[in-house]
Amino acid sequence: MTSVQISQLGLTVEEISTARRSIKALVSQTPTSESQMAARASSQGILMINRSSLWRRRHFDRTMQGIQERLEHLVEQSTIATVQVYDQEGNLIDNADAQIAKYHEIMRQIDELEADFNCIAHIRDIVRDLRQRAEDLERELQ
Repeated sequence: MTSVQISQLGLTVEEISTARRSIKALVSQTPTSESQMAARASSQGILMINRSSLWRRRHFDRTMQGIQERLEHLVEQSTIATVQVYDQEGNLIDNADAQIAKYHEIMRQIDELEADFNCIAHIRDIVRDLRQRAEDLERELQ
């Protein structure tokens, strides 16, 4: 077990207080002679470091690193999914715009055909009227 004066660590008063509380919490969780020695040393301004606390700290750090990596992965996946949905929506909008343009073109063609139909109907009326006149003239000439 290694011991270090807490004052040599360059900690603030608040950090020293937090370290002492943490040590006391560890002592209450694992009442061993080592933890009792660590508590006594802490009260004297000495920080004792043992292998099990270092192991727990490394384990905690690895666990936190794993959580951080998983969180980054999930953020990345959600970003990818968001981009895909955005692209799909963009494609849907583009397709809808294309269909609307096609609809407008069909309506324009229908309007042209109706105008042509009206023109043809008018020509038919003129032809019918001319035919009637021609028949009337033919009767008059007979």
